[in-house]
Amino acid sequence: MENSLVTLDWVVLILYFGALFAVAIWVILQKNNTTEDYFLAGKNVGWFVIGASIFASNIGSEHVVGLAGTGADSGMPLAHYELHAWIVLLLGWLFLPFYMRAGVFTMPEFLEKRFDARSRWFLSIFSIFGYVLTKVSVTIYAGGVVVSELIGLSFWQGAFITVFVTGAYTILGGMRAVVYTEALQTVVLIVGSLIITYLGFDAIGGWSELKATVGPDHFDMWRPATDPDFPWTGLLFGGTIVGIWYWCTDQYIVQRTLAAHNIQIGRRGAIFGAYLKILPIFIFLIPGIIAYGLSVKGLMPLDKPDNAFPALVEYLLPAGLKGLVAGGLMAALMSSLASVFNSASTLFTVDIFKKLYPDSPEKRLVNIGKWATGFIVIIGMIWIPIMQRIGGGVLYQYLQSVQAYIAPPITTVFLLGILWKRINAQGAIATLFFGLILGTLRIIAELSFKDGGGIMAYYASINFSHIAIFMFLACCVVCVVVSLLTPAPDEVQLSGLTLGTVSEKQREANKESYSKIDLAISVLLAVVIISILAYFTG
Repeated sequence: MENSLVTLDWVVLILYFGALFAVAIWVILQKNNTTEDYFLAGKNVGWFVIGASIFASNIGSEHVVGLAGTGADSGMPLAHYELHAWIVLLLGWLFLPFYMRAGVFTMPEFLEKRFDARSRWFLSIFSIFGYVLTKVSVTIYAGGVVVSELIGLSFWQGAFITVFVTGAYTILGGMRAVVYTEALQTVVLIVGSLIITYLGFDAIGGWSELKATVGPDHFDMWRPATDPDFPWTGLLFGGTIVGIWYWCTDQYIVQRTLAAHNIQIGRRGAIFGAYLKILPIFIFLIPGIIAYGLSVKGLMPLDKPDNAFPALVEYLLPAGLKGLVAGGLMAALMSSLASVFNSASTLFTVDIFKKLYPDSPEKRLVNIGKWATGFIVIIGMIWIPIMQRIGGGVLYQYLQSVQAYIAPPITTVFLLGILWKRINAQGAIATLFFGLILGTLRIIAELSFKDGGGIMAYYASINFSHIAIFMFLACCVVCVVVSLLTPAPDEVQLSGLTLGTVSEKQREANKESYSKIDLAISVLLAVVIISILAYFTG
């Protein structure tokens, strides 16, 4: 697809990036003298910025490209993942109070307070390794696709410039630069995508015409349990297991809520983020279906599914709006990269360097955080040519499958650790290693035994979302059995970190941290989610 941005588009794009850099420079000029300033934005971020940052961190360019592509190719099944909005509520209502009471910067730090240092080391190293190999590399690859399709730069040029610029303001401004630039990026991305959705419906002739053109199967979220790609059992239950890991225990997301001054603001940020989480169904997935419908009608060429969103930009938007949406897509790339850069540097500085050098002054820790971010930026650049070789057609589904192997042991340890005080450090570390072995065996089976026979071939053939269910149940058994066979943890150490050790004073403080309005809008969101699930039924 040739670049079709005209002078007005470039003016809009330059103005957008000018505003972005103005925000970044303003933030960089603020103080960043302590680890709380640099990694948690001084714990003084408002609920709107927290919610927008949660959304922007989640919606990377791989999400835009991949989700629209999945909509064009397979229709609505993966909308289940976007309806994980209710799990974001779970972060605000169940998990966040325990994290806030523990006074932690990172999720591994919480595991150490709840269990012991072994669990902290495991999650720290595992998370950093996972961020570099999945989030950074995949986001850069998808960003290169977007840049080359829309702006006309080569894959290398666009990806390199974006990584460099994002890394620069993340290193200099820390968490505060990340969350405030993400707030601006969220607005631009949502407005631009809503315009595309509106123009897409106008081009194809409305909702009824779209359904008639693509057929009812494209709008059915509930495929049979035997469906090889999107079984409803796997998407509903396996997806929930992955969702709890991603939304409630991953540093990448939770760090945004920890930047709040108190539980009330953090929870409201999570609630706002949950409402925003529903939007991708309507601004990315359904536009992908529209792109498929337009191609069926012969109104727009569509070479491959992952070109759906860029194709809509190319053929539907007038001058000026193309520049705005191109900026929004660049924003999606930059916000995700900034989030992972900042989260990975936080994990390295707080959970590894500070543990090795506990007497380090605050200023040195901030500088180490900047160096760690810079190192991850360099690793990301090195990964650009490697990721250029990866086929984009399976990008979004590939991400979901990898997450299905990572999530079960971590979800088990956090969820059972908070719900039941009897779970101990031995049960936690046994579960984490057991889950790592199961996930590794699955990947080996997929790579080496998928076309053969025997147990490994059968293991490789099970749908990835069903694997998440089986792994979670197995991890729960290991966690409970090992915990019950070993001594119970000290309840004094657990004070306030599990449901069974929350004091009456802490319960009262938690009740005072929310209002009837907070409850009402959370219930309303649950009703909206159930309504969407009911509507898209074949």
